[in-house]
Amino acid sequence: MPEDRGGSADAVEALIARSNRLGGDRKNTNYAGGNTSAKDSATDPVTGESVDLLHVKGSGGDLGTLTAAGLATLRLDRMRALVDVYPGVEREDEMVAAFDYCLHGKGGAAPSIDTAMHGLVDAAHIDHLHPDSGIALATAADGEELTRKIFGERVGWVPWRRPGFQLGLDIAEYKRSHPDSVGVILGGHGITAWGDTSEECERNSLWIIDEAADYMAEHSRPEPFGPVLEGYAALPAPERRAKAAALAPTLRSIASRDRPMVGHFTDSPAVLDFLARTEHPRLAALGTSCPDHFLRTKVRPLVLDLPAAAPLTDVLARLGELHADYREEYQAYYDRHATPDSPAIRGADPLIVLVPGVGMFSYGKDKQTARVAGEFYINAINVMRRAEGVSTYAPIPESEKFRIEYWALEEAKIRRMPKPKPLATRIALVTGAASGIGRATARRLAAEGACVVVADLDGTKAQAAAAEIGGPDVAVGVAGDVSDEAAVRHMVDTAVLAFGGLDLVVNNAGLSLSKSLLETTEADWDLQHDVMAKGSFLVSKAAAKVLIEQGMGGDIVYISSKNSVFAGPKNIAYSAAKADQAHQVRLLAAELGEYGIRVNGVNPDGVVQGSGIFAGGWGANRAAVYGVEEKDLGAFYARRTLLKREVLPEHVANAVFVLCGPEMSHTTGLHVPVDAGVAAGFLR
Repeated sequence: MPEDRGGSADAVEALIARSNRLGGDRKNTNYAGGNTSAKDSATDPVTGESVDLLHVKGSGGDLGTLTAAGLATLRLDRMRALVDVYPGVEREDEMVAAFDYCLHGKGGAAPSIDTAMHGLVDAAHIDHLHPDSGIALATAADGEELTRKIFGERVGWVPWRRPGFQLGLDIAEYKRSHPDSVGVILGGHGITAWGDTSEECERNSLWIIDEAADYMAEHSRPEPFGPVLEGYAALPAPERRAKAAALAPTLRSIASRDRPMVGHFTDSPAVLDFLARTEHPRLAALGTSCPDHFLRTKVRPLVLDLPAAAPLTDVLARLGELHADYREEYQAYYDRHATPDSPAIRGADPLIVLVPGVGMFSYGKDKQTARVAGEFYINAINVMRRAEGVSTYAPIPESEKFRIEYWALEEAKIRRMPKPKPLATRIALVTGAASGIGRATARRLAAEGACVVVADLDGTKAQAAAAEIGGPDVAVGVAGDVSDEAAVRHMVDTAVLAFGGLDLVVNNAGLSLSKSLLETTEADWDLQHDVMAKGSFLVSKAAAKVLIEQGMGGDIVYISSKNSVFAGPKNIAYSAAKADQAHQVRLLAAELGEYGIRVNGVNPDGVVQGSGIFAGGWGANRAAVYGVEEKDLGAFYARRTLLKREVLPEHVANAVFVLCGPEMSHTTGLHVPVDAGVAAGFLR
């Protein structure tokens, strides 16, 4: 912790360690959910007097990865003095801005809405968490009675109240009137626990979580979600994954009617079992309860009401009907509760789509947001299972959900988010992406905000390249031979299951054998045409099917070559295959334009550094043709250009980005030379 923020380093270190332990185990709280605090004292550098401080997790971030920079440090006397100017529950949102006047020292995070809870409750250490077991109690119809039965007087019940200053006052009052208590269940929300030491606070939190879980496990009825619904059991794994891939493009178009979304698919046992049971339609319609849940999942999911084995055509038709109903119902929900001061509606598409027998599709502005939305709905399923096991699931009223979803403070948080990168929400598949141009292209697209599938004949290298780009929320690697139609389908399926769909394809896979006409065998010819001409055709065909079904446009980019227009020596098979690719660009641009799909090409030349093709013998052969040392081949190519510059993989990647970026939205059928100026390769 920075020195100028004051306080004891030991207190802060203990708080961070406790937070990381609690947040690192998802049974204790969901991702980015909950907050923790510790109080200590420090010397005021101005007066020299001792002052009491509150260190509390600030707005945003996750307990599991919390660092000192994620804490807000406030003067406790000033924070508690806000009670005297509190204008009442109708204006409690104004208190968030007042927290800024209580900050001590420089740096740190912005205080969150839950700061009042931590500052007003008279305890040295406080945890506020969202465990499934705690939320299950909080959403049980007789949750207050169950809380007394499980915990006696040690844990109290605070009825639902939207997070804020008044909730902090309510918990503080409970603590004052029940000095022997160790925490409370917050109706419809979660738990709050406290202790005199950091260790005691953590121990109390875990005790509440585990006692609730143990009680519900012991007393739960056998089938909380009811018996299995005939025809709704999970399909065999290969069949459901294939069906998920077939549904993904249409489902993404449903989730992206108002704005483009990235998707996540899961067929976890919890989801499949929930959807197989008779009570899932009733429970899904009730929606989630914990604010962290429905802020990311919307008030309720879209649920397909057909059995698992329903034909794909029937499923697609029914999904269209359900989507229209969902949008109409969501608009009505907004209209029922919106006031003149409410933020504008943020879109009426579902963020969670449940398909019996197949699994759950979740959506968000990026892969992490989509994945977390899905994780939260699994939390909600776990909550419903436990609540239904010992009682009846009874989430907070719809009107209260609206007050959270369209809270002015949440709207302000959304507006503070950084501007999206140019390729945000776009999903790219790059072939031959483990090295050279493909690798540089994959890295550039990811840097500009895209999710990337790194495809390569060598799956190990593809996965390594993806790992270098980022974790699975950014890039995944897949093995695939572009000349094999089944392998190509697998690559495309990997993209739609990993990220929900596909927007951008880069046909980069290639190889070359430098031989004269008489030395070129039929096998040489077939190999190069299979990989580049046939391979590009197969990839474009499989990708176009997804792009058309999505109805969101898209880009196909061919990495062709200067050799597609330039006649060089001893290069018959390679150059002919590249000419084939170049004409595919024109043909597909003409055919796919009506779907908003742009098809363009890049013609590089002399890309030696990092190139898998050049490293595989092509470089040595070309160097021999031109009478130079192989190590000097890049410099040789540069000298023969008009600009006298060597072309690197990154230069080609730049051209790909420009072609599929927002500034080139009206361009298709174009070939961009990236050769530093080779007059013989000029397009005519």
